[in-house]
Amino acid sequence: MASVADIGASALINLLSAIAFLVAFAILRLQPFNDRVYFPKWYLKGIRGSPTHSGALMSKFVNLDAKTYLRFLNWMPAALKMPESELIDHAGLDSAVYIRIYLLGLKIFVPLTILSFAVLVPVNWTDGTLVKSKDLTFSDIDKLSISNVGAGSKRFWAHLVMAYVFTFWTCYVLYHEYKRVSIMRLQFLASERRRPDQFSVLVRNVPPDTYESVGEHVEHFFCVNHPDHYLTHQVVYNANTLAKMVAQKKGLLNRLRYYQNKYERNSSKKPTTKTGFCGLWGATVDAIDYYTDEIEKLSKEEISERERVMSDPKAIMPAAFVSFKSRWAAAVCAQTQQSSNPTLWLTEWAPEPRDVFWSNLAIPFVELSIRRLIMAVATFFLTFFFMIPIAFVQSLANIEGIEKVMPFLKPLIEKKVVKSLIQGFLPGIALKIFLILLPTILMTMSKIEGYTSLSSLDRRSAAKYHLFVLVNVFLGSIITGTAFQQLDAFIHQSATQIPETVGVSIPMKATFFITYIMVDGWAGVAGEILRLVPLVMFHLKNAFLVKTEQDREEAMDAGSVDFASNEPRIQLYFLLGLVYSVVTPILLPFIVVFFGFAYLVFRHQIINVYNQKYESGAAFYPDVQRRLIIGLVISQLLLMGLMSSKGAKQSTPLLIALPVLTIWFHRFCKSRFEPAFVKFPLQDAMVKDTLERATEPNLNLRAYLQDAYIHPVFKDDVSEKLSAYDEEENNILVPTKRTSQRSTPGQSKYDSEASDTGGS
Repeated sequence: MASVADIGASALINLLSAIAFLVAFAILRLQPFNDRVYFPKWYLKGIRGSPTHSGALMSKFVNLDAKTYLRFLNWMPAALKMPESELIDHAGLDSAVYIRIYLLGLKIFVPLTILSFAVLVPVNWTDGTLVKSKDLTFSDIDKLSISNVGAGSKRFWAHLVMAYVFTFWTCYVLYHEYKRVSIMRLQFLASERRRPDQFSVLVRNVPPDTYESVGEHVEHFFCVNHPDHYLTHQVVYNANTLAKMVAQKKGLLNRLRYYQNKYERNSSKKPTTKTGFCGLWGATVDAIDYYTDEIEKLSKEEISERERVMSDPKAIMPAAFVSFKSRWAAAVCAQTQQSSNPTLWLTEWAPEPRDVFWSNLAIPFVELSIRRLIMAVATFFLTFFFMIPIAFVQSLANIEGIEKVMPFLKPLIEKKVVKSLIQGFLPGIALKIFLILLPTILMTMSKIEGYTSLSSLDRRSAAKYHLFVLVNVFLGSIITGTAFQQLDAFIHQSATQIPETVGVSIPMKATFFITYIMVDGWAGVAGEILRLVPLVMFHLKNAFLVKTEQDREEAMDAGSVDFASNEPRIQLYFLLGLVYSVVTPILLPFIVVFFGFAYLVFRHQIINVYNQKYESGAAFYPDVQRRLIIGLVISQLLLMGLMSSKGAKQSTPLLIALPVLTIWFHRFCKSRFEPAFVKFPLQDAMVKDTLERATEPNLNLRAYLQDAYIHPVFKDDVSEKLSAYDEEENNILVPTKRTSQRSTPGQSKYDSEASDTGGS
């Protein structure tokens, strides 16, 4: 069991690590040759110029101004100066709302910390039950927890009252934050500049037709059913093979550029490479000639594949991006059922063009349900079977467990310094390393499920990661890490006893979670601002691949907020704070430091570094709210179990009201605010359309939308061949091969009911 000395050792190690990262960052960011690593956002906006273009040779690479080193911490106040409205204009609403999650943590836990230390810590400390018990092993931290209160004590009324206070305060803050974010979203959508997705919907599961191609069928369906509003459309092509060729060609071009640069620096010797995998084996050949030939060969295959995709009807998927003459019309189409058969002509808001995940658009719609079922089963097994290695990692928190498995290490482990290191630092860093690959695995699973936008992939991966963190990192650490001593009893007891068993274990694991917060939340966040990997990669690319300014721009890796992994990690800190606020309040200051430090660091990164891949208008926030409610309910159920085990069974009826009230609060907030995140008000759409018609009466919307949703691999050279059909706007029916075989338009398959029959 970790003592105060162990926690102090861990705090010292992580604090020194965080300070070292911050000092290294403060110095590295001042050097001109690192400018594109630490300020890429401003370069991408065209506001900042390279400082290496002028001045003395030495000053192009090293900052020689001594005064700037005296102000090396000025990035901290600078990160807080930008107003929120300006931050939204600069980085987008997604980034601004993401930052508010850290601010939300401060709003919740700063008052909770003050109240806990003012009320609960004295109540726990002064009872002295642990000191009176002769057969118990405990630390000074346990004296500050609810474990130090005797069974059946009237002091539990303080914990009961504070549980209600904490719940009401948390719900109050959540309500006002949800309200604020929903208003921000509606204001953002109302003031946002024109974008193609405002006028477009994604149509999937287009039924097959004997007489028409997919493009003709889509056009006629919307000409009939949206005659006054349909504008144009773009069918979806299965260009996945072509996209792989383009990516492969780009990689070969990078290698060719590298060898050309190498030869220019030393023309006395021509560079060579091996023809095998990654140049590791095979025949040795001239590198420049080899990659030139490979690029020419691949270019011919690419041209052939382009022609095949453009001419092969099988390459056209039963899906299309359909654009309308107004936002109002797009909103009506996206939010209504298009056919009497609810499985055909499925419409949803089109993602913005940079948000589209093109490869998944080629997945047949009928496969999606099967894919998602398979991935649901895979997620279940990954989550619950991962408990086995997690249990092994968490056994590091138990000195006795290590000595039992490896008795020959006992003399070393019993040394004070080593013991403090193992119990105060090693478990947190081991778990952190163990989870590094998990976000990549979960994102791959989400891609297999077939989601068609990067934002939906992030949200889906975040949902999986949250489940994983909840089951393995939180519950797994509590159950398995408290020792394998009570695991057998846990498995064989009834479900009604589980909250009590887990509740009893919670105070015993407070020290582990404190070390984890320091490793992941202090040193980890400080490492984020250092950007060590992008720094090294930029200078490697700059040394071997860069010849022009365009090459230098491409070498920059601005990165973006990794919502899929960062948000579930934040939720773990919310969960720990809510659970331990009543049980072991000493953990709360560590939570507060994390939220404050992370708010500062990520605000700086969003202002100066990150370049978001998409803008969803904070569509992720309902998920954030829902997970916070889940954490609050879990904390209440575990407190009920713990209080029952402490002989305060009279508190159970009073505590039952808390999860009931919390769930009612969630349902109220869901009905009140969530529609702003899933629907677009027709009133707002009409206002925006009317204003645009008044200010830009000559806007050519067709030209603006015509090529917006063409696959990126086609945009450079064949966009004209793949653009949407440009027919007369007022034609309700366009003659085709099929219409010549019909006597009346009413018998045509253009209407939804006939299309349903034809597709069945």
